[in-house]
Amino acid sequence: MFVTHLVGLFTRPDSEWSTIADRRHSLVGVLAGHVVPLALIPTLAWYYGVTQVGWTLPGRELVYRMTPDSTVLIIGLFFWAMVIGTAGLGFMVHWMSRTYGSSAPLANAMALAAYTNTPLFLAGIVGIRPALWTDLVIGLFAACYAVYLLYLGIPHMMQVPKERGYLFASAALAVAMVMFIGLMGATVILWELGAMPVFTD
Repeated sequence: MFVTHLVGLFTRPDSEWSTIADRRHSLVGVLAGHVVPLALIPTLAWYYGVTQVGWTLPGRELVYRMTPDSTVLIIGLFFWAMVIGTAGLGFMVHWMSRTYGSSAPLANAMALAAYTNTPLFLAGIVGIRPALWTDLVIGLFAACYAVYLLYLGIPHMMQVPKERGYLFASAALAVAMVMFIGLMGATVILWELGAMPVFTD
């Protein structure tokens, strides 16, 4: 079922949202069955990429790699940021839902956030071979498709008319952007507290 939904979100997203909305969701099921397994993809890919493969800067031949010890802490924080960020978006969507006339349960909002973030999780596989421009382009496409899924999914998952769903999705997107900016600020603070990369010689 899980894999079927993944394929459907990329081949027939609108009808797949209808199928997902018809299912009964639970918070534990969404987080443990969808978010955590998918969050492991970028976590493991980037760990391997920055410790074993490395990356270069334009015009330089030197290959940069991070030490496994420093990477474990950073990648662990990265994993939890994805899980908590997805859960936080789900809670915020549910919190806003009454404003838009929705009575959908919290589990639906959490499933919406989880499935919307799926392209971003899958795009994390590029971390196996870090390359600045490739990663940026693929990341941009994944982010655009995630936004597309959000706008398609809100009416189905939150049980609101499409016209109201557009406004709802725009508000949810604004919340997601604020959360992303907050995450960037938290990253700077964590670096100052010692969670900074250490490079191999």
